[in-house]
Order: sequence, then structure tokens, then C-alpha cells
Amino acid sequence: MKRDLEIDLLRSFVAVAAHRNFTQAAHAIGRTQSAVSLQIKRLEEIVEKRLFERSRQSVTITQNGEALLVYANRILGANDEALSHLHRPEAEGLIRIGAPDDYATYLLPPLLSALGKEHPRLQFEVNCDNAADLLPLMRQGQLDVVIATHRPESVGGKIARHEPLHWVAAPDFIDDPDAPLSLVLFPAGCVCRDIALDSLKCINRPWRVAYSTRSIGLMEKALLDGSSVSVMEASVIPSGLRIIDGQAGFPRLSEVVISVHQSGPCEAHVSLAADFLVSKLGRIALRTVS
Repeated sequence: MKRDLEIDLLRSFVAVAAHRNFTQAAHAIGRTQSAVSLQIKRLEEIVEKRLFERSRQSVTITQNGEALLVYANRILGANDEALSHLHRPEAEGLIRIGAPDDYATYLLPPLLSALGKEHPRLQFEVNCDNAADLLPLMRQGQLDVVIATHRPESVGGKIARHEPLHWVAAPDFIDDPDAPLSLVLFPAGCVCRDIALDSLKCINRPWRVAYSTRSIGLMEKALLDGSSVSVMEASVIPSGLRIIDGQAGFPRLSEVVISVHQSGPCEAHVSLAADFLVSKLGRIALRTVS
């Protein structure tokens, strides 16, 4: 007899998949580590598949786990939206959101449109900058919610997703291994910039930052018009650029964590928006190496 997937089990599963750590996942959802471990075991028994590979140092999601994660996010999203519709009063008010320009350009418009349709009395004001500059503004009370990128070892806020980074360039880009690598990057303070430069230093490859801007549109134009490369998160790579991972001279990049920060204590409409963004950001499709 087939057993149904339980909401509590799926919520624990998604938390472990996001945090890649049972202790941190348990803390995020307000349970003990032993309780989360038992829930994952029960879920694995229901689906009759192993969902995570565990070691003393790490937790890695399996291929079956990745497949289930897609459905788990859909089920939890439908559950949460139904409860929100039935239980929450009509949300009203201004929500001041801070986000890097690439997120504000590619990720936020459809999400804020959907949230606005569900709660038409909400207003949105978006401020674009590096997370390192936006988070102090939130702490000073000038922003309500900040979407930020972190290294996995220094995560803050509520985790929405882990995301791979890719080397990207124009479709006709040809690397000259004898010349310093020309880079187009976000300004200093950007996590993706730091990871790119650290990776090049590890292989002793010379480089120069030819173009630095906070605008993803200007970055794309600079890449298409020249012979430079950049590093971008998989969900915000413009369709006109080519992923060049795997070529000699382009080291493997560590993944990043996208999280949502909110000022506290928050008004109800701000908490609603923050929870909505955490949920929806976790389901956005990624560009992959073709």
C-alpha cells in the first residue's frame, strides 16, 4: 500500500537540502537534530530511496533527493499558499527590498508580481546594491528585506537555495592563456567577485578587472562587446552569454548560498513578503552547462 508524503517530513527534508547540515536545518525549523534525522529516515522509508549521503564532514543530496526536492517545493508551496489565503488578513503596506542588480533584474519581477496579485494592497520599493552595503541599511531601519549572497561557511538570514557559480563569456570568446585574464565583475564586496579572484589566485593565473559595475545590464554588454569573462550565479546568467566552465585556466568555483534577511521585529506584511521570497527563490530554474 502506497503511503502519502507528509508535510512535516517534506519540510524537514527541504531544510536539510538547503542547509546541507542536520544541526542547522533542525535549528531553522525549530526541531531537534534527532527529530529531523528520524523524519528523514521515515521519508526515505516512504519513498524507498536514499535521499542524502552522510559523512562526518558533509551531507550531500542524492540524485533521487534532487528529484524529490522539486516536488517537495511544489507541495510545500501549495500548502503554504492555501493556509496563507485562508488564515492571513489582507496584507497592506510598503515593503522596502534590497537586492543586487542581477537578482532585481532577473528574479524579483515575476516574484513581486505574483505577490502583488495575491495581495494587491502591498507596495514595493527596490534598492539595488551589493549585499555588503545593503545589510547595514537594513540594520539602520532603511530597508525591510534584503536578498543576499553568502559563502556556505558564513551564511546569514533564511536560506532560500544553494546555487552554483559559472564562468561566462560572449558566444565567440576565445581565451588567450598567455595574457592576463580580463574580468567584468561587480564591485568590491561582492561574494561572487571574491570567489572568482580567489580561484584564480589558487592556480596563479594573472588577471585584471577591466570593468566593474553594479549593473547586470552593463556587465552583459561589456562581455558581449569585448574579450572578457565574468562569474555569475546560475539563475541570473543572461541568455546571450555562454557558460565556459571546464576550459583550461578556469578553475572550479565553489557554490554560494542565497538567503533572505529581514529586520526584526517586523510588521506582518514584511514577514509575509520575506517568507514568500524564501519559498519562491528556492524553485527558480538554473542555467546549466550545455
